[in-house]
Order: sequence, then structure tokens, then C-alpha cells
Amino acid sequence: MDLVKVKRALVSVTDKTGVVAFCQTLSEEFGVEIVSTGGTAKVLAQAGVPVRPIDEYTGFPEMMDGRVKTLHPRVHGGLLARRDLPEHMAAAEAHGIGMIDMVVVNLYAFEATVEREGVTEEEAIENIDIGGPSMLRSAAKNFASVAVVTEPGSYDAIAEEMRANAGATTFDTRRALAVDVFAKTSAYDNAIWMYLSGYKGQAFPDEVRFRLKKAQDLRYGENPHQMAALYRFIDAKPETLARAEQLQGKELSYNNFLDTDAAWTAVREFTDEPACVIVKHMNPCGTAVAHDIVVAYSRAHGADSVSAYGGVMAFNRPVPGSLVEAIFENGQFVEVMIAPEFEPRALELLATKPKLRVLRTGRMRPVVGHYDSRSVEGGMLIQTSDSVAETPAEFNVVTRRKPTAEEMQQLLFAWKVAKSVKSNAILLAKDFVSVGVGAGQMNRVNSARIAVEAAGDKASGAVCASDAFMPFADSLEVVAAAGVTAVIQPGGSIRDGEVIAKADELGVAMVFTGYRHFRH
Repeated sequence: MDLVKVKRALVSVTDKTGVVAFCQTLSEEFGVEIVSTGGTAKVLAQAGVPVRPIDEYTGFPEMMDGRVKTLHPRVHGGLLARRDLPEHMAAAEAHGIGMIDMVVVNLYAFEATVEREGVTEEEAIENIDIGGPSMLRSAAKNFASVAVVTEPGSYDAIAEEMRANAGATTFDTRRALAVDVFAKTSAYDNAIWMYLSGYKGQAFPDEVRFRLKKAQDLRYGENPHQMAALYRFIDAKPETLARAEQLQGKELSYNNFLDTDAAWTAVREFTDEPACVIVKHMNPCGTAVAHDIVVAYSRAHGADSVSAYGGVMAFNRPVPGSLVEAIFENGQFVEVMIAPEFEPRALELLATKPKLRVLRTGRMRPVVGHYDSRSVEGGMLIQTSDSVAETPAEFNVVTRRKPTAEEMQQLLFAWKVAKSVKSNAILLAKDFVSVGVGAGQMNRVNSARIAVEAAGDKASGAVCASDAFMPFADSLEVVAAAGVTAVIQPGGSIRDGEVIAKADELGVAMVFTGYRHFRH
């Protein structure tokens, strides 16, 4: 049947937003009998809404601190009975079971409870809703006859539909509401399972269930013939990229999201000084730190102005109007800008470039405490984020010549930048600017050649970072010939001795960190 008139509604909600007004509408406009439980019944009665307590309806008292109140045949029989089957209706009549045409229920806030600092397991268990999910599932199973409403935000639309249909709901609406119910109860059970199994305390549990919600469809994927969409983790923090607020500009593309993620990850390596990272095809073509964010941008742009054109820019400080003016003066085309905040003058200027995508995160989260995931055919790879508590004081100087204090500072800067460069990565830095980047090559010596060529004259007096050990001395020879004075790398090659000997021969200082930072 398409239209089902609502004659009786069972109402039991944790979130009481709008419930009084909705029940007043049901009662006053459509003559619906309201049956309700505990706290909800009290709120409705105090507001003057005619309400029938659940214990009066079932003839059975609420008990055990409310654990048992709706688990009764007069509730579930009234929800599950098929109105089109005479035998169901005869059984209902024989046992005094009336039909329930609408359920208005939302659940105990289990997830909010377990997120609270210091919550006990006893508190968590008491916030596991049993009657609520049972009513929702019974009503949703019988959506041919029962409307099940879980969101306060849908009250107005339901009321409007009933006004348009003489107090009845439509089949399409009931079916859509039922689908939403099963999504909610599935997620609810999943949250309970995760909590009781200790899932959050395990790095890699035996089973993982992702909860994702589609944030938006994308025009296409990496190429026009590929379909794509952005899905966001349900519990994604507000300041993450997936929840960043887009202040202006066109819809981000699949490639825009990848580049923006790379830029945002890279700039968050720097916390002590203003920093700018410009990314092209997921590699930082320009990175700089300085005493001022405008200076950091100018230096990052100058590192490789050709590649910076059409790139994605990330900043670790609020963007002032003077920074946007500097971008405009350079005539730089920008795909995306992302920063914790934008000052009013900056937004005013950016508004003159309406296609430029501007993202605000609110603040910066450290590059720790999350997981990276990547799909492979038939499965998924999951790893912890590339964050490790590296202590420069524990790095090992392996050459006779020690780096100067200035060289050491430059090496530490280069080491942070190299983490964001695709392997095999060779990064040349000078004056806290990445001046030469060799990325994504099949062998390290070619990355070194590319970095040196990109740096040009700036290679003289620069330092070098290698994301993984130098397996041969050839990469070292290439950068040293260009004028590099110091190198930082993980170490660990079986030929470390040869590489160190060559560094001593060339007068290059070399530091081993003990950590590798591959980025595939």
C-alpha cells in the first residue's frame, strides 16, 4: 500500500530537539495517539501534549532502571504485523495488539559517552540502547506499513507530507526512512563492538570496519574517463582536510585533493616558524621557512617558479592580505590554497579570483596519531603515519668533518622536507629553502642529478637530504661536485663504509639519522 494514515505513534527519544512541536502537530492536526516512555513522556505531558505512558499501553510496568519497557508483544506486534495478511491481523486482535503506524526514536548516546574522558565501562554499558534499536528494526522491517523517524531534522518534512496526504505517509518516504534506520543501527552496533573489543587500543586488530560518508561527488578521477567521489570518515576531526571549509572556488578535483593532502601534510612538519609549501603532482616543488609568512612564500615560489605555476599552496600560519598581494604580483596561477585561517583582507583579494579554491582548517593537527591506507586489488594496506620522535642530538655524525651549526640547521630543514618527496628522494636546501628536488626516480643517482640540475648555481654551498640510505657513493659524488657541503641520510647500507670514505675524501660532512622516510 502506498499511503498509510498515521493513527498511533510511539515516541521515545534521547535527543528531544523539536519533539514537542512535532508531537503537538501529530496530535492536534492529525489526531494521532501518542504513546511514549519515561523522560520523553514527561516532557510531552509538561508541554500539554496528550500522551499515553508505555506502561499503561502494554499493561506492564517499566522496570530495572528502564532496561525493560518497550520489549513487549504489544509494541513489537503492533510494529511487525502485516496489515495485508488476515492471519496477522486476526492474531493481533486475539491478543489485544493495536497497530503502531509511526515510531519516533533516537538512541542512547553511546558514542558520545565513550568519547568522554574517564568514562567507566559500567557507564558505557548502561548507555547501550536495547529497546531503541529493537523498535527501529521492527518498524523498518515493516516499512510497508510503518514510518520510522530517527532525526529531528526530518520532523518538518514528515509533517508536510502528512498534510499533503490527509495524515498519511507515502511508501517511498517510509522505505527511505527504513534504509536510514539500518545504516544507523549497523553503525551503532559497530561502535559498541569496537569499544568492548578494545579496538581503539589495538594498532592492527583482526578485523577493521571503516565508517565513511560521501562528502561529495567529483567531476572525475585522475582522468576524465574515471568516476570519483570523496568519502569522509564519520569521526574525522574538524581540522582535517576532509572537513576543511571551502571558502570559495570551484569544486576540488580528485587530483586537487591528492595534491592538497600532500601540501598540507608537508607544511605541518614545521611548527616553530612560518612555512610555505608549494606542491605539484604530489611533490613539493618549493618549500621555505622564514621569520614572516610572506617571506616564506616568496622564497618557496622562487625555488622553482616554473613548477609553482598551477600548484597547490599550503601555509602553517594565517594568510594576511600582504601574502595574497605577493602572489598576485608574481602573476602566479594557483589551483588551491589551504591554511589554518585567512585574514579578512586576504579573503577580499582572493574573491577577485573566484575560481581559486580556498580551504580553511581552523588549526593544524600534528602529523601523528593517524593511519595511512591504500587500496590494492582485493584488499587494503594500512600503516601508521610517518611520524617518529627523531632527536637531532642523537643523530650520528659519521665523517671526520662535523657539520657547522649553520649546516646542521639547514640539514634538519632539508630532512623534514625530504619526508614529503616521492622516493627515491634527493633534496637540496640552502638558506631554509628547497633549491633542488629529485623525486620519484627508479635509482637514487638520477634523483641526485635532477636535484642538482634544478638547483643550478644554488647548489653551491647547499646541503642535501636523502630519504633512504645511499647504496653507492655515486649520488654523493654528484651532489658534492655541484658544491653541496653536508649530507643527511638514514644510513644502513652494506656500503656505508664506502660512502663515508668518499665523503671524507671530498670534505663533505655526513649525518646518519637511523630513520628512513620512503614515500611511495
